[in-house]
Amino acid sequence: MARPSTTSTAARATPPAQRNALPGRLSPGMACDTAFRIISRRHLDAILAQHDGTCRGDPEALHQIRIALTHLRTTIRFFSPMVDDALRPGVWAELKWLNSQLGMVRDLDVAIERVIAESGGELVVIAELQHWDEKRAESHRLLARALQSARYRRLVEQTTTWIESGPWSTRRSKEAIRLRRSPLADHATERLTAWETTLLRKARKLRRLDVEKRHKLRLLNKRLTYSIESLEDLFADETLAKQKSILKQLRKAQKSLGQLNDDARGQTLAASLNEAIPEAGLRFLDRKREKKLLRAATEAYRKLDKAKPFRSSDLAPNAEPED
Repeated sequence: MARPSTTSTAARATPPAQRNALPGRLSPGMACDTAFRIISRRHLDAILAQHDGTCRGDPEALHQIRIALTHLRTTIRFFSPMVDDALRPGVWAELKWLNSQLGMVRDLDVAIERVIAESGGELVVIAELQHWDEKRAESHRLLARALQSARYRRLVEQTTTWIESGPWSTRRSKEAIRLRRSPLADHATERLTAWETTLLRKARKLRRLDVEKRHKLRLLNKRLTYSIESLEDLFADETLAKQKSILKQLRKAQKSLGQLNDDARGQTLAASLNEAIPEAGLRFLDRKREKKLLRAATEAYRKLDKAKPFRSSDLAPNAEPED
């Protein structure tokens, strides 16, 4: 099957007429509807840029396309309820479908990296890797088929159209107009503060959380991290240090929680190999490693909790709304 190029996919999905000119950077007084389009375009373009590499089986391209997709989904959450129109559930469902297609192969890539790191050239591990590689190859074939499908092209086209001119952008109620015109800095401060408060409250129970609840905490952490990263344009020079400090702790916690999640996923994936490799799941069960990762995440949250919360002045000193 011929593989469509990223350029041709992007051209079909984003006709020039649908993309009105927007500022190149975010600004504190910018209206939320403009900011939503700018941020969403960046992440959608990043998805398209990694399309070909992912189809070819490049693990790094797959990693980057998943990051861009998660950024886009976080942006939609960040600007809710402004964008919560009749089409949003359909757009969200298709983005969730794409994430699930990418997720299986990415989980296998991470598990294989773990197996290789611990192999030491042992013949029994080399034999195990053959089974992992076969499973990865089959999963990638399914992913490549999905990325070359009409469903994927419709997803890109429909998402693009919804971002640019969905019903959310034309609703005439006073509340809808207020949400669209609200200065970005006001909305961002409120959102970041609320998400940080929720994250820290749940993080205090980290050591008592089961695997599923720990996974949900990781998603909250990622949501806050990615939102701050998307708003990087807004941080003035004098607040960059604070932003970087907060991101440093969030990323430390994210790394530890991510590794714990990878271990849980590795155990699940290894279970499918048990007939051929009965001991495959044991390397993903390491209580000492689990305690170490939980300790690192807990310490990161402790430091984050001691930091001063976001203030409107961090993003918008004396900002005025823009037209």
